[in-house]
Amino acid sequence: MTEQTFVPGDPRGFAALEPAAHEQGDTIALLDGTVTVEHRFTVPVDHSQTLAEAREHTADGTGPGPGGAGTLTVFAREFRASDSAEDAEKPWLLYLQGGPGSGGTRPARLGGWMKEACRTHRVLMLDQRGTGASTPATVASLSALSPQAQADYLVHLRAPGIVRDAEMMRLALGVERWTTLGQSFGGFCTLSYLSWYPESLERSLVTGGLAPVTGHADRVYRATYARMRARAEEFFGRVPQAEDGWKRIVAHLRSRAAAGEPEMLPDGSELTVARAQMLGMYLGGNTRLDTLVYLLTEGLDTTGGTPRLSEAFRAAVAGIVERRTHPLYTVLHEAIYAQPDAVTEATGSAATGWAAARVLAEHPDFDPEATAAENAAPVPTGEHVFAWQVAADSDLAPLAEATQILAAKQDWGPLYDVEALAENTVPVAAAVYTDDVYVDRDLSLETAEAVQGLKVKEYGEFHHDGIGDEGARILRELLELAGGSPALNDDPTDSTT
Repeated sequence: MTEQTFVPGDPRGFAALEPAAHEQGDTIALLDGTVTVEHRFTVPVDHSQTLAEAREHTADGTGPGPGGAGTLTVFAREFRASDSAEDAEKPWLLYLQGGPGSGGTRPARLGGWMKEACRTHRVLMLDQRGTGASTPATVASLSALSPQAQADYLVHLRAPGIVRDAEMMRLALGVERWTTLGQSFGGFCTLSYLSWYPESLERSLVTGGLAPVTGHADRVYRATYARMRARAEEFFGRVPQAEDGWKRIVAHLRSRAAAGEPEMLPDGSELTVARAQMLGMYLGGNTRLDTLVYLLTEGLDTTGGTPRLSEAFRAAVAGIVERRTHPLYTVLHEAIYAQPDAVTEATGSAATGWAAARVLAEHPDFDPEATAAENAAPVPTGEHVFAWQVAADSDLAPLAEATQILAAKQDWGPLYDVEALAENTVPVAAAVYTDDVYVDRDLSLETAEAVQGLKVKEYGEFHHDGIGDEGARILRELLELAGGSPALNDDPTDSTT
């Protein structure tokens, strides 16, 4: 009988589960008395290898990582409410951060959901592989690899690799089962966790992160363009001055470009209309929404009689478009949806193929060129990644070819086990936001139906950043829905964030 082979990154081909190598680091107390403990874990880059095999590759320089590394370090920080013996023995809650490509939260003091969680749990804040204080996947660290080797390495940074790291960490810490909380992309990781290692989960909570478990990325962007249009209409309807400001800014950018004197960002690259559209990221939540009002109404500086974009506006755009500190957000963004059976009718392929750009053709009111022909301002964009963003960002340029390789890749491993999700027995509760522009409500409810026993709490008053808006309340309600500790429901008045 022929042994089945699996493509790199396919969780069905991972080696037998074993503990990570674990090193406990410094214990540091925050000003509010919160105790933090640093943890570092050594795991294989390629989980089809055992840790011993991966270490051998590191020793002889034949591993898939930068410098021929076969292993990488995963960093996590433990948060306890105090230095008491009682707090040191509380059960674990593993937090899976949004992204892709974002490290764990580093609060100066506990508030919101973290303060609430630490009443009955130790929170383990994970820097997912490639992020934060884990072995970094940055332009600097990846530049020594060829474009194909970069792409091969990046394949290992998807959700299945992340949750396998978590499993090796769990074993190293001697934890039988733990609770997980996944925000946004962290919810995608949660669905992978429920697919491949459900026996390790006490319960799972998801906020704004029920990814579609079937289908191509095209359907994600069809939904999110429509959500962004509705959100922009709502925003501009509430603040018509912001819409007027947006139209003036777009007209100004077009005028300057036509005159051969384009506006520039602080790094010396051109500030195009398409790059200004990326300020639509502010529409993704309530906690930053009104900041966009100020940016658009104060975006033009007319000092001296010659209009130019204000320094604040240019800095805000730069903060959105420049990915120096978190390149994985752009490089892996469409790859977080890629699966072997997810074939799009547009190309007959499982490759993501720059899905956001392809679907844009169905929504010409987002197209800066199509709207220019009608002398109109395009709708701001949201979590939509395009090839030109990589080319326009000098910091990402060394990863441009690898990003294209990933966009054309068809032989992906699965992110989820749909059959396992249909037979799920782990208590799962998810917050779904009615008007979420990043993780579509209708697709989320479709996923909820696909996961046996998953309970949904839908919120019309919050957007994608609800956990940052009233995180303590949302955590309490999800824990109650999932059958969590009633101790977390004692004090419903604390909703600080």
